[in-house]
Amino acid sequence: QVQLVESGGGTVQAGGSLGLSCAASGTIFGIFVVRWYRQAPGKQRDWVATIAIGGNTNYADSVKGRFTISRDNAKNTVYLQMNSLKPEDTAVYYCNAQNSITTMSIWGQGTQVTVSS
Repeated sequence: QVQLVESGGGTVQAGGSLGLSCAASGTIFGIFVVRWYRQAPGKQRDWVATIAIGGNTNYADSVKGRFTISRDNAKNTVYLQMNSLKPEDTAVYYCNAQNSITTMSIWGQGTQVTVSS
């Protein structure tokens, strides 16, 4: 059974940094396109960043230049480094992995990020 587990969330002051991890088990992570999403209270879940199988990355305009997505396929893990955090970055962050062959998509349980002003 394929599972994703996010970790690394927490509380930080504005201007600070946090690093999130998304670890996969039960699969070969290298064939998955991985995306980070976030959902603030009372709002829809928004896309944050994508990393393709080959390592190409894309970011939402709101995080471009501040967040960095990366992957280590040997460790079956994708990371999201978040710098210069703002209060509006406060949300539950979710990892999503889509199998590039079967298109099956799986979600992690989410990790809370809180940025205080």
